[in-house]
Amino acid sequence: MIKHLILKNVHEKTQKLSYRCPSTRFFFTVFPQPITLSPGMSLTLPIIFRPTEKRDYEDSICFKNAEGEFSVTLHAMLPRPYLSFPAAVQLPICAVHNVTETTFPVRNIGDLVTVFAWETPSPFYMIPACGVLKPGAECMVKVVFRPKVAVVYEVAATCWFGGEEKQKRTIQLKALAKYPYLRVSVTEEEHEGVQPGKFRDVLCFGSVPVGTTVEKYVEIFNMSMVDAPCRIERAKDPLVQDHVFSCDVSHGVVPAKGKLALCIRFQPQTVGEHSTDYFTIISAGCLLQTVLKVVGSCKGPLVSLHQYSVDFDWVNLGESLMQMLKISNISDVPAYYQFDIDGRGSVFSLDHPCGVLEGTTTLTLKVTFRPTHPISYHRRVVCLVHHQEPMYVDFFGTCHSDIAKPAILQARHLSWYRTNMVRGLTFYPPDILSVMLKDGKLQRDEKGALMLPPEITQDKPPKEYSEANSMTEYFYDGVSSDLALFPPHVSVSPREYDFGCCVPLHKVEPLPLCVTNHTKGKITVAWTLSHGSAFQVSPETCDIPPLKSSAFRVLFQPTQLNSLYAAELEGFAFYKVLRHYSNIEEDATICPSWCLTVRLRAHTYEAEREHFIPQYILNVPKTFPPVAPDTDTYCSMLLLNTGTSLITFSVNQAACPSVLLKPCSGHITPGGHQIFFLSTHPVNTVLQQHVLPLQLNSCPGYTKEIALRSCGESLLLLLEGDGNLYFKPAYIGTSSTRMYTIKNCTRLPMVFTWKINQSDSKILSVSPTAGILQPYEAMAQVWTFTPDKQTKYLLRAMVFVRRKNPDPVSPKSVRYALRIVGEGMLGTIRAQKEHLDLGNVLVGDLQSCSVVLLNDGICSLKYVLSVEQQITGPCDPEEVRSDPLALELEQSRGTIPARSKAFVQITVRPARRLHYTWSIKYAICTPTATDLASTKEEQQPLCCIVATGVYPTFCIADACSAGSASGISKLYLWRLFSLDTLNEYLERDPTPRELTYRVPTRHSTCLIPPVYTPLLLDFNFGVAPIGSEPTLVVLLLANNGVVPVEWAFLFPSDQKMDMEHWAENAEFSPHELHQMRIQDNQLFSVSPKSGKLLPGQEESVQLSHRHDFIGTDHLPVLLKVSYGHEILLNFSGVTVEQDQRYIHFASTKHLFTPVAIGTSHPPTQIYELYNGSSMPVMFEVQLDNIVRIQEENFQHPVFVCLTPRGEIPPGTKGHIEWIFSPLEARMYLVDVPIHILGGESALITFQGVGYDLNTVGDTATSSEVSPTSVFPGSTKLTVPGQAATLSHHRICLGNIPDCTKASRLVFLNNISESKAVVFAWQISTCKDKVLQIAPESGVVQPGESIPCFITLRPSGSASFYNIDLVCEVYIQESLVQYEKDLQEWERAKERQAVEFTITEKDLETKKKPKSPAERPLDFADTENLPESSAVIRKFKTLPPIKNHPMPKLPAGHFQRRLLLDKEASQVCVKPEPPKPILLHLGVTARSYSIEDFFSNFTLELPKYFLSRPFSNRPLESKFVDGSRDRDRMDMDPKWLSLAAASKQELQIVTDILTGIIRGLLENTQFHDAVRRSLDEPIPYFSQFQCEESAELQNRSQCSTIPFRVSASPDPYPEKDGERKEMRQETSPNNNLLESWERMSEILHHEQLRKQKEMMSRQPAFGNLVELVLENTLQNILIEASRGEVVLTARPRVIALPPSPSRRITSPAPSPSRA
Repeated sequence: MIKHLILKNVHEKTQKLSYRCPSTRFFFTVFPQPITLSPGMSLTLPIIFRPTEKRDYEDSICFKNAEGEFSVTLHAMLPRPYLSFPAAVQLPICAVHNVTETTFPVRNIGDLVTVFAWETPSPFYMIPACGVLKPGAECMVKVVFRPKVAVVYEVAATCWFGGEEKQKRTIQLKALAKYPYLRVSVTEEEHEGVQPGKFRDVLCFGSVPVGTTVEKYVEIFNMSMVDAPCRIERAKDPLVQDHVFSCDVSHGVVPAKGKLALCIRFQPQTVGEHSTDYFTIISAGCLLQTVLKVVGSCKGPLVSLHQYSVDFDWVNLGESLMQMLKISNISDVPAYYQFDIDGRGSVFSLDHPCGVLEGTTTLTLKVTFRPTHPISYHRRVVCLVHHQEPMYVDFFGTCHSDIAKPAILQARHLSWYRTNMVRGLTFYPPDILSVMLKDGKLQRDEKGALMLPPEITQDKPPKEYSEANSMTEYFYDGVSSDLALFPPHVSVSPREYDFGCCVPLHKVEPLPLCVTNHTKGKITVAWTLSHGSAFQVSPETCDIPPLKSSAFRVLFQPTQLNSLYAAELEGFAFYKVLRHYSNIEEDATICPSWCLTVRLRAHTYEAEREHFIPQYILNVPKTFPPVAPDTDTYCSMLLLNTGTSLITFSVNQAACPSVLLKPCSGHITPGGHQIFFLSTHPVNTVLQQHVLPLQLNSCPGYTKEIALRSCGESLLLLLEGDGNLYFKPAYIGTSSTRMYTIKNCTRLPMVFTWKINQSDSKILSVSPTAGILQPYEAMAQVWTFTPDKQTKYLLRAMVFVRRKNPDPVSPKSVRYALRIVGEGMLGTIRAQKEHLDLGNVLVGDLQSCSVVLLNDGICSLKYVLSVEQQITGPCDPEEVRSDPLALELEQSRGTIPARSKAFVQITVRPARRLHYTWSIKYAICTPTATDLASTKEEQQPLCCIVATGVYPTFCIADACSAGSASGISKLYLWRLFSLDTLNEYLERDPTPRELTYRVPTRHSTCLIPPVYTPLLLDFNFGVAPIGSEPTLVVLLLANNGVVPVEWAFLFPSDQKMDMEHWAENAEFSPHELHQMRIQDNQLFSVSPKSGKLLPGQEESVQLSHRHDFIGTDHLPVLLKVSYGHEILLNFSGVTVEQDQRYIHFASTKHLFTPVAIGTSHPPTQIYELYNGSSMPVMFEVQLDNIVRIQEENFQHPVFVCLTPRGEIPPGTKGHIEWIFSPLEARMYLVDVPIHILGGESALITFQGVGYDLNTVGDTATSSEVSPTSVFPGSTKLTVPGQAATLSHHRICLGNIPDCTKASRLVFLNNISESKAVVFAWQISTCKDKVLQIAPESGVVQPGESIPCFITLRPSGSASFYNIDLVCEVYIQESLVQYEKDLQEWERAKERQAVEFTITEKDLETKKKPKSPAERPLDFADTENLPESSAVIRKFKTLPPIKNHPMPKLPAGHFQRRLLLDKEASQVCVKPEPPKPILLHLGVTARSYSIEDFFSNFTLELPKYFLSRPFSNRPLESKFVDGSRDRDRMDMDPKWLSLAAASKQELQIVTDILTGIIRGLLENTQFHDAVRRSLDEPIPYFSQFQCEESAELQNRSQCSTIPFRVSASPDPYPEKDGERKEMRQETSPNNNLLESWERMSEILHHEQLRKQKEMMSRQPAFGNLVELVLENTLQNILIEASRGEVVLTARPRVIALPPSPSRRITSPAPSPSRA
């Protein structure tokens, strides 16, 4: 096999290639030779393949060019089958038991014909499951997905393909199955009887006219996300019924999230029948069944006659009379009516004997009376109405002639006749009745009717006539039926006759009629003449004797062939005695005539002629209305003649004897109709089929078979579950309910009544106990089972059903039995968690949780919960006892099913910042205990819930200043911003007014919002000159609470609502204008203005004040904490002129630290002044009021000002030292004016409190100053550009004695990662060098820390120390750059001092000598001028020497202006040094004199080393009257002599006095002598001793605490051993010389020991030891800070074996040393 490899040069240059042949012998090509390819050229290289065996081969051919090598792989593969199809197929989402499908292509990309077969796991199917594909062929495979469970399916289908060696590939089939959820909703409005919104699955059609069809729609909603197939089925009934409801849809698919409209039709057939049916919508797989109930009723016409008798009175023969008869239909259903009378052959006729009466209409009919004989006429005519029972109307009148004048028939005669007929008296003629009435054999009742005497009737009440049912009267006439309501008086036979075919016309046989007289009187029969009728009766009149018959003939005389003839003959029979009124003696004996009718029909169709085809509409029901067995049922049928010819009809009653139909024969005029009534009498519940042949037009071919069904309805009630009802186990005393369904399975409504045994009535009940079930209606009843003991119950209940209208023939009722099974149990409820801690909850906020209640029993438990509340914490128990319950149960009662859980939602809303404990108890609800009061004794503990009400709180953890306020110390800054007061208030509970708006909101309509907080704090930004950089204050907010805190600084504009311009107030007050100016210019700013702090989280907030306008700025800012405090902060700041001197007073009141009365050395206290201006400020304290206070207190100096005047540099603080020495235990106040030289003075009120130490106790001293502590600094609180931080920002040394020193260690940390910093401590401000820092300056490398030792040496007098140490920190790079710039400036200055440039062009012109004012100004002269005057041009007149006004520009503008004018002025500007970063360290302490410290802090004195003399400054007085003032000139001569001494002399005196005093303190003999002197007898002058001194003596007697003033160890530990040797050497010895030597040696050692003791008591030695120890400890701390020593590591003990030499030479220790 040969294939070609094409090489093409795609570069722009010529390519030279070489190649190597394939390494195997199966691939080879032409011999390798160089290849040169020009740009765009190609070369074809043939590759030959020669295999030797059947397998795959692989090789490569390598090419090489100037750029490198590349290879081409050669493959030779055997032909193999390979199918390609997707790796995965995603099928559409599918409903359970539904089917979805998709297709994917399968292609054979191999070289062989491939057979494939699929192995697919259920519920997936492949179509086709197997097949054959030719190479390159493709087929589509269908994936069918039919899930049975709603899960996510992801399975692998395997495709096996290939020949001998089968291969397989898999495809991932992914699908999702979900359960469908269908709901039925009625779209139409609800009808009467169905409450709106309650039964959405009940479709009510209401009352529908009979014979019509009504359609309504219901919607099937698919609430799921999948298409849901469903089927609609009708409820299955045990009996066949006429389905008046129908639905054409039996199957359908409801789209996902869609709906399907279902059309339901209702076509009622029986008037007055209530129909109920059920349709079930069943989803695929029968997973969900939704039942739709459809109800409706059938309504028919309601036709009534306005009068049921028409009286024509009397009329002469040959005349006629017309009366009106109104007929009305009050229903909206049209009514077909028909009066059963043939007006052509009757004396009575109607203008509209039949027709259609529309709904709610009234029709007036005209009834005409045309008598043909002079007799009285009476005919009872029936009015037939389709779908309604017939109605009867009586037509009666009397005809008179000249000869015959019968009695006038009136309505009362008809009433008497009916009563007499019931009593059997009408079979006697009137003449006989009159005789009997005369003879007393008859009597008249109160109504006038005849009756038998009481003695004949045996005192039985006479019978009364009652109106019979019209349908019964209609059928029970003795002709259509064998039964009759009353026996007939006169009968005619036949009543109906068919002459048949009467061809030829003249050979028609007459019809013989037989009229029988059943009365006991003679009657006369008169037939109505009908002129023009083909039927005639002969004779016209005839008399018939009593109980006899007479024959008549009916003659048929047709006049036309091929025609139909039909008529009704009418005749009247009456007692012959009634021919004349004179024959009637008693009016009550008048009897109306009896009407006789004969229906006749005939036709004259020839044999070969076809009868007329009848055109008609027959409306007949399929089923008789339901009735009980052995009961008559009736229905109506309507036959409409829609043709133009007469229709005759006849029904063969013999063909279906079980059905009575009336009329059986007759005729229908064109356009008319005939109403039939049918009756049957079902004897049982077996369905019977009835077929009636209706022959039309006397032609057997026109016979219509009418099929009807009838069935007797039994009392069949269907009980759910075959009559078994099972209750779940119930708790004793509680009720368990079940819904139980009963269904009426008949077409008749039935009444049901439940009967429960009296013994079971307390255990079992049902609702409703009785009711009516409409046909085929199912009713769900509520059964309640209430066990009273723990046992199993087997009960029985009976239900009795009967017809709604009981029929005497049918059985009264039928009963069914229901078997009920239940069980009574006991049970308990427990909580899943008996203790639930909700933690911290915001006061006033809601927190919800769920309590899980568990019922482990087998019965449902109905519970009621109660809560008891307990509040603990720092509160008044009586006050919190009346608090409302802070825990709310979403539902306090409920039911937990058996073996399940219930979730009770609990909402907690604490009202106080206290600890809440709620105890939840439960009780089982029973019918006798349904409330908390009745179940209180049965309550059992359930669980305990605890919560702590908290407010969101935070504090100001730290504060620092920068910018113009960088010189303010932190302690002073805390006072300016009232941060201690703020933190103290934040710890309190917020007031209700503060919680008016729980969160920051815009609620104000004015520029100055209302204030709801009781606290107003000043945030004083201090003072700074105009144009200086802004004052920056950074506060560190720390969340010290347990809940998150949301805070916000709200400016007045942040609280104002946005209003329309027309609603704004156009007039502003000066205060509002001031605030608007501050906010518009953003003089105050806060960044960020709001935030959220999690518990323990800190965040810094930067507050700034810009000094752009001169004056005092005030802005109320609201600090709002969500759900907590709101505090009004008064932002205030002062901006002064550049040259204005201004002292900023933090407040106009200052409170000194309380001092005990009688203190010998009152402490020195400090009042601070801050100079925020740019000029030094001189101040002076006016002492007039102080002198006045001294005079008022017996010349005792209560207030002493030690520094009444002084100078404060700009940007720093000054101190005024005071001594407060109270004379009494009360408060002292003095108003002291402080005058500022060149500035505004201030009046400051100084307050001091004196207290009695004996009354207050020892707690007073400890409260005077904070204990010894160190306050760590925050590394998070830094200002922009800060490169270093201090480890502590405040050091409190506590109470220290005089003549000692206290040291602390502070680290200076370089927080920069790349820049070194240079620091320098400003210790020049420390008075008298009381504070020392080591090192004072240095360099800190990036990331390093430098330890700094702070040492405080009290000045020698009791005082309070509040020292603000300032550390200046520079970036080393900026200092180096500054030094370079400074050197360049100095060199430029020296060069400009000797250089000048001549720029004049007219040098040759002669000039006048210049005045000194016109001389050029060199640099040296300008150096002493102000900067504004120094920048001028040369050779111009100098301006006046004065300060030019500086423009009001921000800081830095003036310096930049100088730099911009550098080239123009030709004068170099001196570089400015870099601005340092100031770090403040506050050092506080209080020093006491030795005596006071020893008396107040006796146990603390050994901790201090008294390294210096008691008096540090011997030149100053120790009196409290201010004698230390330098201005005081009255000094003691002794002090003056000391003042003239040199430093060495003073040191000698100090050391001597120190040794004497220390020796006395260490001499125990001196102490004993002092005690003995106190124990001496009291002399007689001891009575003059004061009480205080006596107490002091007693206290000193009791105080026997030995102590050493010096803390240094004994430098000679071997002196004990020397003493021991001395005692050993004094032992007796006989050798005198040895004794003398020993004595001399002892004396030498004793002298040496005394010298050492004397040396150890020298201050220099103690100082040396203390200094060595101090340096040692400092070295250890520095090494520990660098990580060289780990102080917390456990000590390692190394035990070495003792040396043998030591064990021999070392003497045994003496007992005293041991």
